[in-house]
Amino acid sequence: MANGLISKYNVAGPRYTSYPTVPYWNNETFSLKKWKASLIQSFQESNDAEGVSLYIHLPFCESLCTFCGCNKRITKRHEVESPYITAVLKEWDLYCNLLQTKPNIKELHLGGGTPTFFTPQNLERLIKGIVRKATLAENYEFSFEGHPNNTTKAHLQTLFNLGFKRVSFGVQDYNETVQKAIHRIQPFENVKRVTETARAIGYTSISHDIIFGLPFQTEAHVEETITKTKLLKPDRIAFYSYAHVPWIKGNGQRGYKDSDLPSPESKRNQYELGKKMLFEADYVEIGMDHFALQTDALYQATTNKELHRNFMGYSSSKTQVMIGLGVSSISDSWYGFAQNVKGLEEYYHLVEEDIIPVYRGHILNEEDLVIRKHILNLMCQLETSWSTTENYFSELPDTLIKLKEMEQDALVEIFSNKIIITEKGKPFVRNICMAFDLLLQRNKPEAQLFSMTI
Repeated sequence: MANGLISKYNVAGPRYTSYPTVPYWNNETFSLKKWKASLIQSFQESNDAEGVSLYIHLPFCESLCTFCGCNKRITKRHEVESPYITAVLKEWDLYCNLLQTKPNIKELHLGGGTPTFFTPQNLERLIKGIVRKATLAENYEFSFEGHPNNTTKAHLQTLFNLGFKRVSFGVQDYNETVQKAIHRIQPFENVKRVTETARAIGYTSISHDIIFGLPFQTEAHVEETITKTKLLKPDRIAFYSYAHVPWIKGNGQRGYKDSDLPSPESKRNQYELGKKMLFEADYVEIGMDHFALQTDALYQATTNKELHRNFMGYSSSKTQVMIGLGVSSISDSWYGFAQNVKGLEEYYHLVEEDIIPVYRGHILNEEDLVIRKHILNLMCQLETSWSTTENYFSELPDTLIKLKEMEQDALVEIFSNKIIITEKGKPFVRNICMAFDLLLQRNKPEAQLFSMTI
């Protein structure tokens, strides 16, 4: 890829797991009452037809991985497990009481933190407590994130018996220098063990997360990591850019200097090399930063134009309602977003007081809903259309003017009523979405809010 394009388009920009993006949420017009009303409306519209998604945030980790941007609590005290599960189940009760009708669960994901910090017995208590208050959709999908160093056969078997068929393992990079820099010492043998154990138990979709652009990382390190990954042949691979945002994430990312990071050109070369190697191993690129074998549901969702994106990332099934449980979790009613408090003690207090523990959010207006559709289309289908009046918005002509230069650079093709992202334009999908982001265009931040797009 030409270095000129990298220099030109390497700007700070969102990853678009939502629109509006979190920094542009209007908290002044948001309230818990409005959030509840938007959720009830959406639930009544969609529960029977498509069900709901659940994201459960399990925040505890035994050590700090310095690359990580998630909300976590570092501790080796495992007595924290039981009180946390009690609180999450109480929060679920609050939502079930609000909705009155039993939720029909289509998708459930355990994220973190480190879900496998919890014992298999406590995870079983959590899942059984959730399912007890709900029904399960015909083709429901349960998934979790496992740490290769502490995921045991008992974890995998217990969760499989509870209906989990998909697991994601964080690999990041196999080089020791890089692992020391990010405080994630994790031998290939550990990843091999959990991957092969999951496959033997019967998991139908195993995913590995790999990051490029990490401190001290080189193209040779990426080549080594993907060579070893190909030996295990996971069904999915998330191959994504390290987001260096030390001003947001605190001390973890301050453990190394900006000069320790690869240059934007080197970082992009790492991606191009990795992508080439994955293509050679029969992986297909899905949306942004994701790859899957043609036997995986994520690929099938792409070919059927059913790929969806939310705060959990890409999904093979869409639900209009996503409820987030646990500290810092974000919920999505389609008409509104709501985020839980980030402090563990405050979370416990609010749930104990029978209060849904939301502290900020955004209720979408008509314009937001239209722009959200376009950005979802671009992120999932790599194209979007305004052929119907309901998909048109007044500032579209200005948006198309902003895209003209990208058209000249062969990143997009612009037609009378749609645009298509080209093969050359795929690495710049975030930049293309930014042209549609009216809130960002109207109020460009003075300080840097987002990671760099390249």
